[in-house]
Amino acid sequence: MQQGITPAAEGLDSTSWNVVGHTYTPKLLSPNAFIWHAHIPDGTFVPPHVHPTQDEWIFMLAGNLEVEFGGDVHKAGAGDTIRMPMGIAHGIFNRSGADATCVFGVAPSRKLYELFTKLDNVTDPEELVRISAEHEVDFLPPPDAG
Repeated sequence: MQQGITPAAEGLDSTSWNVVGHTYTPKLLSPNAFIWHAHIPDGTFVPPHVHPTQDEWIFMLAGNLEVEFGGDVHKAGAGDTIRMPMGIAHGIFNRSGADATCVFGVAPSRKLYELFTKLDNVTDPEELVRISAEHEVDFLPPPDAG
């Protein structure tokens, strides 16, 4: 990791990505951790998935999100921290009627930065699932899949 400051309105190397309709702006990257700011519009979501090699967390800055662990739905608002241990399936949903902002992190960083680079503006769900699987993120099949 390089020393220094990542300005509030910027990402590392002026980078930001559009991933599943969210704007992700990387703030810190090292082999041990990856942290990014997220703007999550109302009505958007990350389908249920598993990080088999990373713990993940979200610190809520503004707005509200719902996180589903299996059939359990947990609601989080400003100031809350959502903890998603490695190997545990989770989905992230903004059903609040307003946008949300938060800071995500994973440890270790593994392949997630590279994944977001490859997912920037990908809209085909099958392609998103395929690319994610190549980068250690496994999406669950839709509930109606037989």
